[in-house]
Amino acid sequence: MTDTVVLRAEDVHVVRDGDPILSDVSLTVEAGQHWALLGPNGAGKSTLLSLLGARQHPTHGTVHVLGHVLGRVDLRELHRFVGHVNPRHPLRSPLTVRQVVLTGITGSVEPPPRWAPDPEQEHEAEQLIKLLGLGHRATARWPTLSQGERGRALIARALLPRPRVLLLDEPATGLDLTGREQLIEHLEALPDSYPDLATVLVTHHLEELPPTVTHASLLRAGRCVAAGPADAVLTGELVSDCFAHPVRLERGDGRWSVRTRRGTGG
Repeated sequence: MTDTVVLRAEDVHVVRDGDPILSDVSLTVEAGQHWALLGPNGAGKSTLLSLLGARQHPTHGTVHVLGHVLGRVDLRELHRFVGHVNPRHPLRSPLTVRQVVLTGITGSVEPPPRWAPDPEQEHEAEQLIKLLGLGHRATARWPTLSQGERGRALIARALLPRPRVLLLDEPATGLDLTGREQLIEHLEALPDSYPDLATVLVTHHLEELPPTVTHASLLRAGRCVAAGPADAVLTGELVSDCFAHPVRLERGDGRWSVRTRRGTGG
């Protein structure tokens, strides 16, 4: 495996309670690539993301995360270098945006007792808060944030430990139009600040993909329909096959849109 490969799944199977969740799935992510995992509900997208994020082991097959094989390394050692953004972040305390972002250093939901960040960590947190468009909300408390602001705060939190990979599990869930577009705008800007960072984004909707997506994998019923460069994979024929519904794809200004293909002339 080359130094540029940060994630690799090889012939992965996941079986849960006797039911196959993933079957014979392979995927390779290199530094600086931005992958989208797409497919209908129950396709196995979040399960594949959890394997790539060293959150669970495959039933069969091999998963390499940052050069380590799952099953031969302490998963906790990898989590610092794999930023995982979960929109269902289980925070219940009224922490400020700044405090939430700083928990990215400790990897905890709440700041540990008697722990305090050093000045460099505080400075980096402030820079990330500004980068994600939350500079004016740094002291706002978690319960007062919109869903979109929470999502961007969690991205800043995941980036603070300087991970090599950023995993986003349906980050636009629950967002209104403004929140979704603000999220996409800030995701689009990340490669300028983090050119070597690899990202993997799970979604059901092509409209939620930022223009910076370079690669895509289509999953259906736990199997890979297609994987590779985005322009080759995100076609009407392949997406129609993946979702079992005839659609027509269009792309403008780097963004995708989808419409049902009607009749034979669509």
